[in-house]
Amino acid sequence: MNCIAIQHYYKVKREITSVEQKTVVDERVMYLYKEKIVTKYREFPITEVFDLSYKPIGGDGGIFYLHTLQGVFSYMLSTDPASFIEAFKDLSSSSPKE
Repeated sequence: MNCIAIQHYYKVKREITSVEQKTVVDERVMYLYKEKIVTKYREFPITEVFDLSYKPIGGDGGIFYLHTLQGVFSYMLSTDPASFIEAFKDLSSSSPKE
């Protein structure tokens, strides 16, 4: 199975101990395949993905929204996902509708 596009995203976690509070940034990757979109913990069949959208926040990245049959999932990005969204739209327009 060949990967069509990749998009880096991240998850911010706060770890609190009795002595300190730390912010941990977990770098992750989202993969677009012909049949599905894969994140670290989820897989979304392409037939269940309705749309992808992006809302820039400030000057450093924004929030990426994955609109699916199961609901809307959001991912924090530090780069513009225009090429990933374009690859998805090209894939969606070339695949037969069910």
